[in-house]
Amino acid sequence: MTRGRFIVFEGGEGAGKSTQACLLADALRTRGIEALLTREPGGTPGAEAIRALLLDPPGRGWPAEAEALLFAAARADHVAQAIRPALEAGSWVISDRFIDSSRAYQGGGGGVPDAEILELHRIGSRGLLPDVTFLLEAAPDQIARRLARRDGGESDAIGGRDAAYHADVAAAFARLAESEPARFVRIDGMGAIEETHGRILAALAPLPDGRP
Repeated sequence: MTRGRFIVFEGGEGAGKSTQACLLADALRTRGIEALLTREPGGTPGAEAIRALLLDPPGRGWPAEAEALLFAAARADHVAQAIRPALEAGSWVISDRFIDSSRAYQGGGGGVPDAEILELHRIGSRGLLPDVTFLLEAAPDQIARRLARRDGGESDAIGGRDAAYHADVAAAFARLAESEPARFVRIDGMGAIEETHGRILAALAPLPDGRP
């Protein structure tokens, strides 16, 4: 059995990750490739329970270190119960966020050292990394318009943080992409949805017989 491929979409709030992940999963299925579409935090019952704690936290919310631990716990369950079994069965896995979101949000935005986040990932998920990470990027003003349409002025506990926090997150994503060019593909998400989808398919092309 040939192992499936693990594709992740990363980026800040409103970058279009969820939409593009869905489009890619659909495109693969039309080519006869079995694809698991999933998300973080979430993807399994246990991880979805932790998602609720993270995005609608009790009291005043979590410090960055506690967030990093909760994300690592959710990811460990997600990897063990969903991602690895699907890959080993030959399916492709398309995930809306993975480890680099922790590195950008709890690391770049929250100040948790990158080495500590990666160590949690090594312990919880045996250091699994995507085959390809698509980083979707768009101008802040366009993202603000998208979020206004999507959220109607209300955001979750992490998405609703101030502009300085999200600027630090965006800068952290850019640094990660620059430092790991073999894994990251930076995608201009400024255009129409189908244009962005076309750029993603081109980056994975060719796709003969279900394999790039």
